[in-house]
Amino acid sequence: MDSGGLRLTRAHSIEDLRLAAQRRLPRALYDFFDGGAEDEVSLHANRQAFQALRFRPQLLRNVSVIDTHREVFGRSIAMPMATAPTGALGYGYPGADVAIAKAAVAAGIPYILSSTATASMERIAKAVEGRLWFQPYTLKDKDFFFGLIRRALAADYEALVITVDLPVGGNRERDHRNHFSVPFKFTPHNLLDFASKPAWCWRIARHGMPVMENLLGLAHQQTSASALASSVGRNHDTGFDWAALQQVRDLWPRPLVLKGILHPADAERACAMGCDALVVSNHGGRQLDGAVATLHALPDVLRAVRGRIPVWVDGGVRRGQDVVKALALGAHGVLVGRAMVFGATAAGEAGAQRALAILKDELIRTMSLCGTPSLSDIHAELLMPAPAGGLTDSAHP
Repeated sequence: MDSGGLRLTRAHSIEDLRLAAQRRLPRALYDFFDGGAEDEVSLHANRQAFQALRFRPQLLRNVSVIDTHREVFGRSIAMPMATAPTGALGYGYPGADVAIAKAAVAAGIPYILSSTATASMERIAKAVEGRLWFQPYTLKDKDFFFGLIRRALAADYEALVITVDLPVGGNRERDHRNHFSVPFKFTPHNLLDFASKPAWCWRIARHGMPVMENLLGLAHQQTSASALASSVGRNHDTGFDWAALQQVRDLWPRPLVLKGILHPADAERACAMGCDALVVSNHGGRQLDGAVATLHALPDVLRAVRGRIPVWVDGGVRRGQDVVKALALGAHGVLVGRAMVFGATAAGEAGAQRALAILKDELIRTMSLCGTPSLSDIHAELLMPAPAGGLTDSAHP
């Protein structure tokens, strides 16, 4: 068993995988994946919202068989979750995008590919056979943007996920402090940082600098992940509005998911224009700092939707019990982002598989202990707020 495997035998939680990733990565890269915007208020609030809820189980139920399956767009998935779209993962571990895709498909859940992934949608589709969704970032270059959508249809992606909370990039101060920028610039500070992780340096040198393959051709002579990330930042469409979203709806004949919804008025309008699902999200606290915690925004969004379409939630999901809490509040499922990033950057595909195995084991155990043998048994009465002063601070958001 290699060193990555040895680490995984000691990974009993997502927090363990986070620490393994932290040990392996240069600080600048770890902070890029782990951090949020400005004071990271929203980053921490997402986690604290889960911690502020307590279970009130009903026992003496037959929990000899636990069913975690859920129907999504007319087909069953093994757990009420999907992997969140995450970019630039090849910096952390070569082939991390494919690794997460394979782990998701093996676990029977959808995989969402980011525009800024370091594997193209075509390469992912060839590498795995499962439920693939694609997230095209909204770009000023409309021909390129709509070209991404047509490519996703040609590659047989099941659903399109439009992220609407990124008209401009968030102010991620950890990156500034670490001299981590796009395009990447070497400074004495970050040279020492990268040199401090020789195993990471060797792996990157062996495989080469990653490329954001979906975006090749967007900017002339820009093929490195750093250069392309910079190009995309300059080319986000700050004018993307409901009329532009309607153009996407008209072009895309399959399920359309809107990600980044926090306000009930936006949820109502998305339903009216024919979106097929929503994700309540504040971009993991990486965009607007001070945005409401997603778990707190969820009830108002659900009231606006009135059961017409599924509503998912992301941000701060670190335990299987978090999945149960989200479902008890009415979510159809959760998106898991950093949990997958930590697993994949710690140990590649095996790490991604371990992250999902941990979450599934915790989900089943929590359902058993709460007396809820199926997802339909999970209701709001299962939860109550923590007593005043009863919130235990997490070691990590």
